[in-house]
Amino acid sequence: MRSEAPLDRAARLLPGLGWLKGYDRASLGADALASLVTAILLVPQSLAYALLAGLPAQAGLYASIAPLFAYALFGSSRVLAVGPVAVISLMTAAAIGSLELTDPGEKMAAAGALALLSSAFLLLFGLFRLGSVANFLSRPVVHAFITASTVLIIASQLRHVLGIDMHGATLPELTLSFLTGMPGVQLTAIVVGLASLGFLLAARSALPGLLARAGTPAALADGLVRAAPAILVAVVTLIAWRFDLNAATGLSIVGELPSGLPPFAVPVVELETWRALIGPAALISLIGFVESVSVGQSLAAKHREHILPNRELVGLGAANAAAALTGGYPVTGGFARSVVNDTAGARTPIAGVFTAILILGVAAFLTPAFYHLPKATLAATILAAIWKLADIKETWAAWRYARSDGAAAFLTLFGVLFLGVELGLTLGVAVSVGMILQRTMQPHWARLGQVPGTHHFRNIDRHDVIVSPHVYSLRVDSALYFANARFLEDLVSRIAAQHPETTDIVLMFPAVNFVDASALGSLREINARLAEAGIRLHLSEVKGPVADGLIQAGLFDELSGNVFLSHYAALRTLDPKTTLRAEGVASS
Repeated sequence: MRSEAPLDRAARLLPGLGWLKGYDRASLGADALASLVTAILLVPQSLAYALLAGLPAQAGLYASIAPLFAYALFGSSRVLAVGPVAVISLMTAAAIGSLELTDPGEKMAAAGALALLSSAFLLLFGLFRLGSVANFLSRPVVHAFITASTVLIIASQLRHVLGIDMHGATLPELTLSFLTGMPGVQLTAIVVGLASLGFLLAARSALPGLLARAGTPAALADGLVRAAPAILVAVVTLIAWRFDLNAATGLSIVGELPSGLPPFAVPVVELETWRALIGPAALISLIGFVESVSVGQSLAAKHREHILPNRELVGLGAANAAAALTGGYPVTGGFARSVVNDTAGARTPIAGVFTAILILGVAAFLTPAFYHLPKATLAATILAAIWKLADIKETWAAWRYARSDGAAAFLTLFGVLFLGVELGLTLGVAVSVGMILQRTMQPHWARLGQVPGTHHFRNIDRHDVIVSPHVYSLRVDSALYFANARFLEDLVSRIAAQHPETTDIVLMFPAVNFVDASALGSLREINARLAEAGIRLHLSEVKGPVADGLIQAGLFDELSGNVFLSHYAALRTLDPKTTLRAEGVASS
């Protein structure tokens, strides 16, 4: 018997090690180059997102180091880059803000606790293989949530661009603080913020064309465009330092950041804080998972690959645990950084490891260089990265297509804007689940008749069909469970009362893929009531797994009628004259 290779044994425990099999010099070079490009983007973004989360700037750097190592070991995507992202940072700010903490150290500890709780939720979902948990968030609700969150992020970043004191977690609160703080607007902050934003937008839209016309090699031009945020940070920091803009004009700057390795410690907070963070952590883990899987799947499709949702739960859970233990806050797979990582040529998650090493070097040795970095420039970095995410067209399209989906989306949109991130998202999820329950509590049903000249049966209200005078063919288009079990009982009772000529009722089951214990009890009750009224109950076209359950429960033996493989077989047995007439054969 052939023994298992050591790498294969290790890969069963740490799936990411499987990438090392066949790893060669070409892959090493591609991953190293991609990591450099990604790190150049991540450093300014990480600092900016930490400030958005209401945390010291170094928290963003810490959240971009250990999580990359952890995801590389446990994740399933080849190019997904995890770290701080805008929406999760906003949700973190809302969660930490509700605790009313003032000490930066306490905020960092609470953010670490939030990441640890998020990790626990993700790992728990992964342990029970609940990758489908993302389905609780419908696409319209996710789009509406991202749009509303983007509006809140833009509004919150105006404080740095305008240099005024703004606070609040909802649009009315931010608007009120904006109006109150307007007299204190700083001209220098406006100039720096708008100039930074203009440079970033121009670098993305106009710079590629200018470099191409100047004859710049494509690779160099692409590198300059991607390095634009880092170039901006370096130039503006030098200007702020040279002219001492903080002392001369009051321009808000990042200030002193600690140098050295990220701290390794379990976050220590009070029991009440843990309890207060459970709800936000659940929502953050859900939103983070949805965003990460969406990004991972879209990038994997380009390379005809696939990612494993349950593995992603474990990978993200490990990444968040790593963030919690090293001074970070909740992380997930980001779209912009993952696209950069992919287009820069990353071949394996080892590119993420290299990126983490580069950022670790920045955190250990280069943090003093960010002392004079204006917060207005970091705000511009966020605005340039997210402004396109605010898209009301998706929500409007959902409303036009289906009022129920549109209602859930608009309630999410307005809930996030006017009630807050957590309440708004909870409202959207609750409405979505409620809409599903409402639709399945009264599922679509139809009486069927035979299409002339065929063995097919269709809805009598939609097709010209032939109906049996004493066999009632009933199709229910839904799984049968506790929410609609009583509905089915009432429906059959009403049919029996309104059609006294009926001697047989055939329940057609092709759309029924699940029958729970409540529905099983209802089927038994229906069978007994019909038998008392002299009507036999039959089933047709029952799916195999459903039939297995009903047989095991003994329902097939209890039926007053029979179970038929096809609906045609049922009608051919119960009313042969009508089926022959439908087939164009003269009755005797």
